[in-house]
Amino acid sequence: MMDDADASEWKPMSRAALAGWLVAYGLFLWYAARDTEGFLFLDHANLVFHEAGHMFFSWFGHTIMILGGTLGELLVPLAVAIYFGLQRETAGVAFASIWFFENFLYIATYMADARAMELPLVGVGDTVDHDWNFLFSHWGVLMHDRQIGAATRGLGWCGMILTLGWLAWMHIRTSE
Repeated sequence: MMDDADASEWKPMSRAALAGWLVAYGLFLWYAARDTEGFLFLDHANLVFHEAGHMFFSWFGHTIMILGGTLGELLVPLAVAIYFGLQRETAGVAFASIWFFENFLYIATYMADARAMELPLVGVGDTVDHDWNFLFSHWGVLMHDRQIGAATRGLGWCGMILTLGWLAWMHIRTSE
């Protein structure tokens, strides 16, 4: 529980800034909810971190390398959130948290495609693997790809919505 001393350490945000962020995030969530492709404009940037994650985690074996793509796209916004949290920047933490949880939407799409393998994939040469087909097969849960994907998508939506609530709550706590 945050007491008044903890709240005062965070940099306050004006009411206008809060309103601007909430409108921007609301529009983004509306855009994401209307998406039928499973790939939002932000996912183009996330794809870079996904592919870098494969390379970075390749040092730890094949399975971790495959999982490293997803880890890469989650660890970058998480690191940004931690940075802003250490700086006590409410708006920065909220931005990075929305970014972090938005990744779950595309990860869910990718997971749910594990059996069908219909998504266009990025890779080098003819040996492009479907990460989640490999991982779910390896873990013996391939037949549950759509259920796992749906749960992951729900987690992403819950995280983004809770982030908006946290942003508003922090505004109230720091403006007292």
